[in-house]
Amino acid sequence: MDYTTLGSTGLTVSVAGLGCGGNSRIGLGAGLSDAESVALVRAAYDLGVNFFDTAEAYGTEHILGQAFSPSERGKVVISTKSQLRRNGALLTAPELVANVDASLVRLKTDYVDVFLLHGVPPADYDHCMSVYAPALLREVEKGKIRFLGLSETSPRDPEQAMLKRALADDVWRVYMLAFHMLNQGARRDIFPATQRQGIGTLMMFVVRNIFSRAGLLQETVAKLIAEGKLDAAAVDQADPLGFLRYDGGAQTLTDAAYRFARYEPGSDVVLFGTSNRRHLEANIKSILMPPLPARDVQKLYDLFGHLRGVGLDLPDRVK
Repeated sequence: MDYTTLGSTGLTVSVAGLGCGGNSRIGLGAGLSDAESVALVRAAYDLGVNFFDTAEAYGTEHILGQAFSPSERGKVVISTKSQLRRNGALLTAPELVANVDASLVRLKTDYVDVFLLHGVPPADYDHCMSVYAPALLREVEKGKIRFLGLSETSPRDPEQAMLKRALADDVWRVYMLAFHMLNQGARRDIFPATQRQGIGTLMMFVVRNIFSRAGLLQETVAKLIAEGKLDAAAVDQADPLGFLRYDGGAQTLTDAAYRFARYEPGSDVVLFGTSNRRHLEANIKSILMPPLPARDVQKLYDLFGHLRGVGLDLPDRVK
């Protein structure tokens, strides 16, 4: 495993981070038992993964709580999140703090390394700063939270307006954001600032249906061409990313996607989900491969670097 420092937090984290949400929910989404999901977490740990991201909404905090003994807690970095609303209404500060405490109980720990507000839309950001930030900073002072962060609501904020605003406030030390081969907006708008300001970054949406569901990439590219967002003469519509797959290049589109995100300047942790050991090992192998050839990366920049909000499908279970 390769490790890096998460922004200026001082946390040493694996570049491959196990995401415990999405469709897979570390196997629970595929019908695994709690014990089988715990075994999958342990398999990731045995392969060197030390960063684990969960959330109240994922229903997987208890799996991490079962996976690590008290003596191992200091060897892993755990990130969790709270949603902002319940039954459509914004949480009060005490309700949010109660969510922190409930997460700690499920995680069987007395602190969380990173606590993020989950899927923050631009319209709610001011509330997060004026109401939640002061309350959460008090929890930081108590030692319940080491670092605060934000995750964006990527499909509903393709311009990343919320994170752009957050850059002005020195409260949030970790961002979780969408970034992939056809959605590169963070290269211009987010990464230059996070690198200057020492904000850690967690890459989500790196591999989505657009790279794995048969025909979806072709359908998406055809629509982008029809909308005038891509040059038909510049793209092989039958195999838009075929130029990445060859001896010495990427083996698969998934492999290319992980390697592209891993080596983008400003990217700290590439999150991946899985439901089985074989898939777990394959994902980690790709994340640890060398960078894609420079000419291929440049072609991805040239062809798709201007696109926004492409391929940001929500997990099937929340549609």
